[in-house]
Parts: sequence; C-alpha cells; structure tokens
Amino acid sequence: MRETDPGTERKCLEILRILRDSRDPMGAKHLSERMAEQGFVLSDRAVQYYLHHLDELGFTRKIGNRGRVLTNLGISESESALVGDRIGFVISKLERLAFRSTLNPVTCTGDVAYNLSFVKNEELDAVRSAFDEVVSADIGFFGTYAETENDPRIPKGHTGFITVCSITMDGIFQHNGIPVRMAYGGCLNHIHHKPEGFHQLIGYKGTTLDPLQLFLSAEMASIGRLIQSGDGVALANIRNIPSTAVIKAEEIMCELRKNDFHLPVAVGSGILNVPIDPYQSSIVIYSGMNLIGRAYECGIRMKTEIGAGTIPISRIISG
Repeated sequence: MRETDPGTERKCLEILRILRDSRDPMGAKHLSERMAEQGFVLSDRAVQYYLHHLDELGFTRKIGNRGRVLTNLGISESESALVGDRIGFVISKLERLAFRSTLNPVTCTGDVAYNLSFVKNEELDAVRSAFDEVVSADIGFFGTYAETENDPRIPKGHTGFITVCSITMDGIFQHNGIPVRMAYGGCLNHIHHKPEGFHQLIGYKGTTLDPLQLFLSAEMASIGRLIQSGDGVALANIRNIPSTAVIKAEEIMCELRKNDFHLPVAVGSGILNVPIDPYQSSIVIYSGMNLIGRAYECGIRMKTEIGAGTIPISRIISG
C-alpha cells in the first residue's frame, strides 16, 4: 500500500475489500455505509478523499458517474496486503452476528443469522431438489429455507436462497448465559449413517477464510453419497462451552429440536476426534452449508455469503 499511516492504510484496504466483493461500481455514499458496518465511520467526503488516493496509486478507477471499481493491481493488493490483519476476520464477523441473533428457543421467534446464496433462475428446480435432499436427511442445521428476489445483492435473472447459519446457536447460548466459542469447522465422516469422526478440522481463530467454504472448494465432502448410502462426509461445526453448562445447553437444544432444528450431532469431551480442551465440552452441529454443498455436488455453482446478516426467523419459515 506504501502508506505510512496505519490508520489510513486500514481504511484504504477496507475500501478495496468492499469493492472487490461488489459486482457493480460503487460510489462514496454507498461505500461510507458499508464502511460503517465494519466500524469505520467516515463521511462521504472522507471516503471520496481515500478514493482519489487509491486512484493515484492505480488501485481503483472511476466508471463515469456510477462509482469505482478495482483495477487488476487493486485486486492483487486487496488479496495480499495485511494478511495478518485478516486472520480472525471470519470468526470476528460471525461473533458479531451471534450477538445480533435474538432467537427464543421456546417460542421460535426473533432474529437468526443467515447465509445468502444466489443462482440463475433456470437452475431453481435443481437447487430446490438438492436442498430438499439434505433437509429430509436431517443433516442441515434447520428444517427449511427461503427464497428471495428482494435483495440488492442478487443479480438480475437470479434468485436468492436464505439458509439459517449455525452461528445463531452461539447467540442463543450467549443470551442464555452460556459462554461459547466457535472452535472448528470440519469434515465429519459417517458409516451406515452414524458419525464416526472428523478426518479434517480447521480452527476458526487462525484463518482468513471460512473453513467450510474451503472444504467445499476442495470437494472434500460427499453429502450425496452420505444421503444415498449412509457412508459419506458432511460438514459440521464444533463449538466449546464450559462442561458445567452442558445440562442447560441440552435443555435449550431440546427446545430447538421441537422447532425443527437438527441438533446436536454429539456433545462431550474428546468426541469424534475433536481435540480435548480442559474443563470444556464440545458440541458438534451440522452446518447449513450442507445444503449448498449438495448443490455443488450436482454441478450447480452458487455464490454464497456466509453470515450475510440477521433476519426474523418468521421470514424463513414462511418461505
């Protein structure tokens, strides 16, 4: 970035990151709103100043009155600069969503964290079929999903799919006084429909990318084979809670099961090849990403944002 002020450098890198994730040119006003969501409160005028600076560096270019896009140099810079700062970004984002999740496990009302995927309209039936397979097999996080076209992130000619993100579970525990830490994402092997153990784990704390997306990209899951034969690999998350809180956590999960949540896979210490953490118990839960993973296996390429925001669960239940 060649910038001596670390505060300015981080603001510029955040602008580059937002532009990289945007499909369309973006102006100062929209960028200011997106920056605020990440904790950078800047006026439109201040953002305009940083954009001119990025133009001079060759990282951005203006597209008429529509806003800025990244140049090839800007794309490279956004992917390589301050990698150390991006370590832990995934879990930090998910933890913010957990805090904003307000689901009541008894009444099944309140807000949940969600993942947003979108697909071309001509592939809708194939996606529904893939998602329904996972829901019917009880290897997703929640027993339904919703479709939407009313989201500015969804391109023309596409339909969005909303699935409940399992980080909602962390929010429920927190709001009920149970300390919780998302520890790992992993590939859970099954034999005869029975979970046998994780053969791959990635810790959330030290990664710049979501572990489950990495596993899907590497084609390390075999969700369809698991559904059809009982032998295969599904995606699951491991979160740790104090062992003294297990009874209360199980009571909460019992209420959630009554409301069509598929959990837990297992609870305990040293279970399913999960590393032992003293005085902690692990809770293994299937990921909502298994729905997207099954679609991938069917040859459907969906763009997915994990932890896209929070939404009233009533909007998902009503479809």
